[in-house]
Amino acid sequence: MLQVIQRLHARPGTRAPSRVTRLSHMEILGATLRVCVDDLETAIPFYERLAGGRAQRFERGGVQVAAIGCFLLMSGPPAELEVLRKVAATIAVTDVEETHKVLTGLGAHIVAGPIASPAGRNLIALHPDGSVYEYVDRQA
Repeated sequence: MLQVIQRLHARPGTRAPSRVTRLSHMEILGATLRVCVDDLETAIPFYERLAGGRAQRFERGGVQVAAIGCFLLMSGPPAELEVLRKVAATIAVTDVEETHKVLTGLGAHIVAGPIASPAGRNLIALHPDGSVYEYVDRQA
């Protein structure tokens, strides 16, 4: 076999086959834009008109949240919002475990998770370029 590769490599216009490491892929279903606001009640009507939908409200860790279309509005204590502002977006995927494998294979650092939540599982990843994203699935 080595001789065949050497002959292929020696012929003009041919290359020796390269070894390819193939990563699984993750299926991205959508993204949610995270918006930190001072006054949730004032912000909601604007985003409802913009997105053409009604707000779904809930609270998580002392932060008031309103999901409207692709927007996730958040309001709460400054210390909590400071942390939340560091996450660029929430990305919905089919499987957080598979996403974990793909991200680490590509050089991302998993900051938190995967962990279970009432809506499914999530993880926070620091990409090699310094950006931070949350990945979520709907599996319990």
